[in-house]
Amino acid sequence: MLGLRLETDPSWVNIAEKNIQEILTDHAWCEQKAASNAISITVGYPQYPELVDEMLSLAKEELTHFEMVHQKIKDRGFKLGFERKDHYVNELYKFMRKGFTKEIALIDRLLFAAMIEARSCERFRILSIHVQDEDLRQFYHDLMISEANHYTTFIGFARKYGAGVEDVNARWQQWLDFEGALVKSYGKRETIHG
Repeated sequence: MLGLRLETDPSWVNIAEKNIQEILTDHAWCEQKAASNAISITVGYPQYPELVDEMLSLAKEELTHFEMVHQKIKDRGFKLGFERKDHYVNELYKFMRKGFTKEIALIDRLLFAAMIEARSCERFRILSIHVQDEDLRQFYHDLMISEANHYTTFIGFARKYGAGVEDVNARWQQWLDFEGALVKSYGKRETIHG
């Protein structure tokens, strides 16, 4: 369904498990950034009521996820910690087209978000299968389903608003190719995308 060009090596879970506090803190901040992204799309594209409605719902859901991850952190006697830079997301951001029409910018913004959700979904799946902590295994299984829904939402809106503007499926293949090459240098750190 996701079409990712390169799957994460399951041994990444071993890296993550060596520092659960770090992975949970990074994950919490990923949820906060996802909520901020949804709000930013709402601010940038208020002329699309259906998109605004969905992004507002998504932002609320992402903040709920932030709260849930924060609770997992507290349950384990950890503290949240400061926000981390997400180098993977920053590299993806560079692939977005700039200086184009607002319609093209919206398509890429939605595909950018879909790509992040797809990779997050894939990472959560790996955690849900391989992590030793049973509580976290179920937690990541549930979040994997949510991420898959977010991926579907973003790519669906890209196709809807891109119809008649460009071949969105062809552009998505370009995103998949770019991300496939990019992710080869990731999967070595105790971060969700690292």
